[in-house]
Amino acid sequence: MTELYGDEYNAVFFDLDGTLVDTAPDMVAVLQALQRDHGIDPVTYELGRANVSNGAVGLLSVGFPKIVVEFGDDLHQEYLERYADAVCVESRIFPGLAELLDDLDDAGCPWGIVTNKPEQLTMPLLMALDIAERSACIVCGDTLAVRKPDPAPLILACDLVDVDTANAIYVGDAERDIEAGRRAGMATMAAAYGYITEDDDPREWDADVIATTTEELAQIVLKAVNLEA
Repeated sequence: MTELYGDEYNAVFFDLDGTLVDTAPDMVAVLQALQRDHGIDPVTYELGRANVSNGAVGLLSVGFPKIVVEFGDDLHQEYLERYADAVCVESRIFPGLAELLDDLDDAGCPWGIVTNKPEQLTMPLLMALDIAERSACIVCGDTLAVRKPDPAPLILACDLVDVDTANAIYVGDAERDIEAGRRAGMATMAAAYGYITEDDDPREWDADVIATTTEELAQIVLKAVNLEA
């Protein structure tokens, strides 16, 4: 499917890493530096990039395969501390998506961000990219007691923007994003250009539509919210 059908869509929500913002250059660089300091040969950029959407724990599990990395343990905390100091060195909004946000703003169509990234890392990144204040809502991984694939963060985002979930679109580059969106009753778009491992396939996520490039994503979103040029 190359477009969304059904109800009128009047709000768009994005996952952050690998969907709206290309954070891999900074996240992988921090991992590689951490590996070197621990006497481990760094992973290739390509391998690290493919695992960025799995968060810091997922990255560390790839970079330190002989260690069981757990959320909040010493290695995880060390990574987060280092990343906090380099959260937006090379990270950029994906090509074409800054223009999409401009188009949504100009039309008065609210857009927001729902991410599993913690607030202490999300907000500095968004402020550095000058999009924090423009976003209609920002729901982070620690805003609630649960994270995606639980639908609660997406339901909260819709409540904050005062839009019914059936009239909202969620875009993400991981199966957990699509699961959360579907469970929330939203239309879902898989960002197949994002951070996807070799053994994963967006066609198996059961998204309503798949965008293989950011340009295609922008076209589908604009058409869905009646802003097609």
